[in-house]
Amino acid sequence: MAGKSTMITLNNGVRMPALGLGVFQSPPEETATAVTTGLQHGYRLIDTAAVHGNEKEVGEGIAASGVDRGEVFVTTKLWLSDFGRDAALRAFAASLGRLGLDHLDMYLLHFPYTSEFGSTVAAYKAAQKLPADRRVRAIGVSKAQWRPSSWWCSWV
Repeated sequence: MAGKSTMITLNNGVRMPALGLGVFQSPPEETATAVTTGLQHGYRLIDTAAVHGNEKEVGEGIAASGVDRGEVFVTTKLWLSDFGRDAALRAFAASLGRLGLDHLDMYLLHFPYTSEFGSTVAAYKAAQKLPADRRVRAIGVSKAQWRPSSWWCSWV
C-alpha cells in the first residue's frame, strides 16, 4: 500500500480510510503480528469485534507497530448478547480495556436486528452518548442490510 489511503467522510464529519484490515477469523496467536505488519505496510484502519475474541491482540499489534495512534482508525463492534443500555456500556469499556486504548474511532452494533428490539434500541441510545465523552468518534450499525437506514433511524 503505497501513498495515502482514500478517505471517506462520515455524516458527523469524521474521516476514515476507505480500505482497512479486518481480523475476523484471525487466530489470536496470529492477530498481533498481522496488525503490526498491516500498519507497517500502510494500512490505517483496523476492524475487529468483541465476538472475534482477538481485541487484546489487535491492541498489542497497534502498540508494537510504531505507528502513532492518531494515524490509526480503530473500529470494534458490540455483540448482540451485550445489547441493552447497561450491558452495552459495560461491553464498550471492556473492549477499550482489551484493546488497551483510551478511545475508539468507530463503535458499531453488530447485527442490530434481534428479536429483542427494545434492547437493540437501548444499546444504540447508550452508544449515542459515547462521543460526548470523547471515548468514541463515530457510532453506527454493522450487518444491517435488510432494513433501510431510514427505518432504523426512525427508532433511535
